Amino acid sequence: MIASCLCYVLLPAVRLFRALSDAFFTCRKNALLAKSSSPQVDGDFAMAPRGPDQEECEGLLQQWQEEGSSQALSTVSEGLLVDKGVAQSSLALLMDHPGEHDAAAEDKWSSRQLSDLRAAENLEEPFPEVLGEEPLPEVEGPMWAAVPVQTGPQYADCAVLSVGALAAEQWEEDPAVVAWSIAPEPVPQEETPIWPFEGLGQLQSPPVEIPYHEILWREWEDFSTQPDAQGLEAGDGPQFQFTLMSYNILAQDLMQQSSELYLHCHPDILSWNYRFANLMQEFQHWDPDILCLQEVQEDHYWEQLEPSLRMMGFTCFYKRRTGCKTDGCAVCYKPMRFRLLCASPVEYFRPGLELLNRDNVGLVLLLQPLVPEGLGPVSVAPLCVANTHVLYNPRRGDIKLAQMAIFLAEVDKVARLSDGSHCPIILCGDLNSVPDSPLYNFIRDGELQYHGMPAWKVSGQEDFSHQLYQRKLQAPLWPSSLGITDCCQYVTFCHPKRSERRKYSRDFLLRFRFCNVACQRPVGLVLMEGVTDIKPERPAGWVESVVEEDISEPEPDFPRTVGTIQHCLHLTSVYTHFLPQHGRPEVTTMPLGLGMTVDYIFFSASESCENGNRTDRRLCRDGTLKLLGRLSLLSEEILWAANGLPNPFCSSDHLCLLASFGMEVTAP
Repeated sequence: MIASCLCYVLLPAVRLFRALSDAFFTCRKNALLAKSSSPQVDGDFAMAPRGPDQEECEGLLQQWQEEGSSQALSTVSEGLLVDKGVAQSSLALLMDHPGEHDAAAEDKWSSRQLSDLRAAENLEEPFPEVLGEEPLPEVEGPMWAAVPVQTGPQYADCAVLSVGALAAEQWEEDPAVVAWSIAPEPVPQEETPIWPFEGLGQLQSPPVEIPYHEILWREWEDFSTQPDAQGLEAGDGPQFQFTLMSYNILAQDLMQQSSELYLHCHPDILSWNYRFANLMQEFQHWDPDILCLQEVQEDHYWEQLEPSLRMMGFTCFYKRRTGCKTDGCAVCYKPMRFRLLCASPVEYFRPGLELLNRDNVGLVLLLQPLVPEGLGPVSVAPLCVANTHVLYNPRRGDIKLAQMAIFLAEVDKVARLSDGSHCPIILCGDLNSVPDSPLYNFIRDGELQYHGMPAWKVSGQEDFSHQLYQRKLQAPLWPSSLGITDCCQYVTFCHPKRSERRKYSRDFLLRFRFCNVACQRPVGLVLMEGVTDIKPERPAGWVESVVEEDISEPEPDFPRTVGTIQHCLHLTSVYTHFLPQHGRPEVTTMPLGLGMTVDYIFFSASESCENGNRTDRRLCRDGTLKLLGRLSLLSEEILWAANGLPNPFCSSDHLCLLASFGMEVTAP
């Protein structure tokens, strides 16, 4: 009984599936014929443009032929499972009226197919090709593709898909969730490189082949024809001209210790062999007469840099940082242009002194310019070249000031002439301080009132004003035992030591002729008649005891100012730290993607021009040392366009500084 009932129910269902399959293919065929470009086809269907990919269409047709009716049956069965209500109602109808179901079901599904066909007509839905159909002729026109309707914010990032991509997706038959639109030409999208600096904007990524030579082009600014304050041109009269470069070349050890700062760089351009070749090419291109380098790794210096620079005609001096540090500073000069008078390395580390417990160093050279013989009997003043790398820590401005005081005291000692004046001075290096910071103003203006100043404010690198606890500078900044005055001079130059060999007059020495010690017979003296047997007779009125002079040397007592330090070197900066043609500040480095200036070249100026009630050191008139030109710096935006520093063109995280000077040649 149960088996007969099942047969009674399943036989009409099979017939229904076959009818639905035939109706499905018929509907598809009619739709394609209606959209055909043949003139014999009548109806209201518009011509649908067809995509140009003929091979893809033929592949779809072959797949359709292989799958055949099984695909149609699965499609219908899926439709029945989705439309659960229709399936249940059809089963109930078979149980109640088995004889009347065939015609009713066919009418019902035919009406549904008709509604689908009309929806497809309105939406101009392209259908896959039917088994046995000839391929439609190609029609030139835009390509059509399906785009899901954006019904919520989850589709905000939905992109337009191509026809080939849609063919691989599962086809959604319900026209309520399918819309049609013209698909634009597919544009390949390149992956945007990840900018590793959080909270910082990124400019549009440059093309693959970046014209670094064009982006990083630096102009040479010539001042040799500009008149000075007296109306005289810098080129008037004989001059000894030379160029000086200051460059932080980025020690390889330091780069590897702070690798997170260089995530934006390709690993190949960070290798030392690549960077060394680039640096040497840069030295050869600019060909300076004096080269001041910072962050010079010791093994690289002795194995590669010093031999290569020696072959280029340089004589090099190197000072490694104290402690376990592997880098240091170097000063190189061409012996064809200068003769060395003295070299003085500077160490800032002082054992037992917390203020000076860091391993930074400096190097001071005194050079004598060599004048060509063709100028006759003329002379040029010596030149003092000082190079240093000050502590980086932005929070410890007190250490920076103490290190700079020691460095200026050494420069004062080396550059001081016999008459108390100073020879021309060039002070350069990485000072880890921004322009117009208290440390910068101290070097430029020669005076700084530091008492009560927050330590982080000295260099101006970062702003820590939001922190509750702030280290503040107290006077005196360094102890007297350091031997440096508040004028950044060694105590010995303020209070010269007395000569170790004293000179006594004859009268003073004769006063000891008949003193008590002289009149006593020494023990063990051999008695010799007429020689040692006579006791000296003291003349009448001779004082037995001689009042000896106080020859003890008092401790040097030098005055200490309250919260103020000074120096008398009259220094001014080669660069103005602003690019007027771009309206942007100059940049010498880009730590963490932020451009700033921390590298400088200062030179001595004998006089300053008054600008109202304020002395502006940037308007200083040169004395015996004249600025003839400089290599322009770049802005932060330009370095961003070149993917920051380092890059394939610049192999350091700093830009080099280059300036040309002239020294007066005087007759003896």
